[in-house]
Amino acid sequence: MTSAAPDSENAIDGHALVLAGRVLRPGIELETTSRYRDDIWRLEPAILQQHVPTSVLSFSTAPTRYRGIAKELSYAMLCGPLPAGEKRQSVTGVRSTFNDIRKFLRWLDARDHPDTHRCALAELTSDDLVAYQHHLLTTTPMTDGSRENARRAVTLFWRYRTCLSDPLQINPRSVEGWTFRRSRARENTTGRIPEAVLGPLIVWATRFVDDFSADILAAANCRQEFQARFNNGRYGRNRGLATELETYLEGHIRSRRPLPGIRGRPYWRFIAIEVGSHDEGLRDPRLRGLVEQAAADVGVTDHTWLAHTITGRLDGDPWIEGIALRHPTLSVEKLTRMLHVACYILIAFLSGMRDSEVKHLRRDCLTTARDADGTPYRWKVHGLAFKGESDPAGVAATWIVGPAAARAIEILEKLQPAHEFVLFSNLPNGKASAKKAPDHAQATKTTNAQLAEFLDWINAYCNEHVRTDGVPLVHNRQWVLSTRQFRRTLAWFIARRPGGSIAGAIQYRHLSIQMFEGYAGTSDSGFRAEVEAEQALTRGEQLFTMIDTHEHTTLRGPSAQEACQRLADFGDRSGFPGNVITDPHRLKRIMHQHDPAIYPGTFATCVFNPDKALCQPRSDTRGTNRPILGNCRPLECVNVALSRDNVDALTVARAHLVQELAERPDLPPLLMHRLRERHDQISTFLERHTKDDL
Repeated sequence: MTSAAPDSENAIDGHALVLAGRVLRPGIELETTSRYRDDIWRLEPAILQQHVPTSVLSFSTAPTRYRGIAKELSYAMLCGPLPAGEKRQSVTGVRSTFNDIRKFLRWLDARDHPDTHRCALAELTSDDLVAYQHHLLTTTPMTDGSRENARRAVTLFWRYRTCLSDPLQINPRSVEGWTFRRSRARENTTGRIPEAVLGPLIVWATRFVDDFSADILAAANCRQEFQARFNNGRYGRNRGLATELETYLEGHIRSRRPLPGIRGRPYWRFIAIEVGSHDEGLRDPRLRGLVEQAAADVGVTDHTWLAHTITGRLDGDPWIEGIALRHPTLSVEKLTRMLHVACYILIAFLSGMRDSEVKHLRRDCLTTARDADGTPYRWKVHGLAFKGESDPAGVAATWIVGPAAARAIEILEKLQPAHEFVLFSNLPNGKASAKKAPDHAQATKTTNAQLAEFLDWINAYCNEHVRTDGVPLVHNRQWVLSTRQFRRTLAWFIARRPGGSIAGAIQYRHLSIQMFEGYAGTSDSGFRAEVEAEQALTRGEQLFTMIDTHEHTTLRGPSAQEACQRLADFGDRSGFPGNVITDPHRLKRIMHQHDPAIYPGTFATCVFNPDKALCQPRSDTRGTNRPILGNCRPLECVNVALSRDNVDALTVARAHLVQELAERPDLPPLLMHRLRERHDQISTFLERHTKDDL
């Protein structure tokens, strides 16, 4: 669809390609892409991330009087000559900005008199801009972030003034009353998944992958075979069909099994394929009469069940009675979709990948390292990272994952057809399969919808089977899952539950070390920063609690006095009022500005001084600005202070060593020596620093 070019378009050739200079998806020729004269510019040829859905700039949705200037600005951002100091925006960034450009132009159009010419942007005054600011603040429900984006879009008419036939003549930032905040790093506002929701969610996702997947994959193969026979109109033969049908019906009558049915009638096509004929094979009235007679005797099923015996077990019993071609909750299409999203949940939560990174996993992306006995001990996932990278097509990245995520990837490779390389492509024969583009991944919106569907399935199953391990409501509502929440929640767990576990035995302390080793080493993923931000918040809460309870005055050990002074200064500088600070944003600012570099731990409280720290590599004279807690040597380092909890933990550890030495006298001599040496070290350390308590 094209339209006559307004006067403002004359400077740009209507045949100009709006994606010129952009890297295009494989197989797409530039000459086939949108041109300036078009009313709809299709942007997806230049969007290289496989999970991003169709994206367009539809200028027919902009006011007719301002359509030309909207095109000029969009063209300049996409491929035109850039003004001095401007950087080329991403294609998805231009698409997002277009919404705010259109919002401003619609506002202008609405305040213009319909019988007059449009108000030129060059004629706008400071009062006009303040009026739009007032409109954003008072008449349009928006978040602060959306309002800021809307204001930023207006400034583009000034910043790109050399590219426009009708440029804005006023810099909005210089207008009094025009609120504009510079873009800055914001707090991660993505909500984490509540623990009450996360536990059952991971349990059921793991059940699907480990316990139910064999049945679902077998049923998918049965469905595929049925579909292949159905699609082959020449399948089967009619010779001997009557005998084959009689044998089939006798089997159902003898075992009193209802015939396959659909909507209360025999499923003729399914029965025909079962006996080796094509879908026209049972049109003979005599054969149909045999089927009708058998149906009157044994009945028909409400749903057509596939010929697969369920092998998966839940609490010792088959988890379902069967899998059907069509069924509200037990159809093969439904269950393959639930298995697909269960794999997503385990991979997203147990790897720290972003949604874009998960969606770009391909067949054979998993490599497994094995020891001399063939036992696997490390799993690496190879894929692409996008955020923060200069290449819009992504850069190669590697993640270290645990066995649960590795099993999920193996299941995905079986779930997808052999010719499909994208593991999170829409499944064949599913709702979105007809729209599936080659080598294209599932859209984020689709995954979010399937996450909600997964929660519904779990709770429906639990209600039907009177189980108590469903996903509970949060504030009387089902929790709304999104793809962004998994990475955020994992960071929280690593920081807040470093030695804990969830959904059986997922050890976050061990897993986090593995993920840091691989994930942060090949790409600027930002995941380490998220975890460290959560750890700083946790540490801040601990430190303020120590101050509030005056525990810092009872510390002992080599750096007890230093710790007491630092915490006293920390409380004074932060304006601590005597109550625990609960606002995470304020707490993060305080920790960033006044961090006393004190790290509470299980066996010791580190009062960090890089010049004395034994955890720092001696070969690096520069050290780091934080301790390497994995290398902590609390019995030897002078940076140690001891809280009451630290003393209790050391005392318990010493008691365990005593018990170990007493119960196992036949241990190898070297091990006995090391255990005794460790016992003596703890005893000496405690006696030295707790003698005043004796």
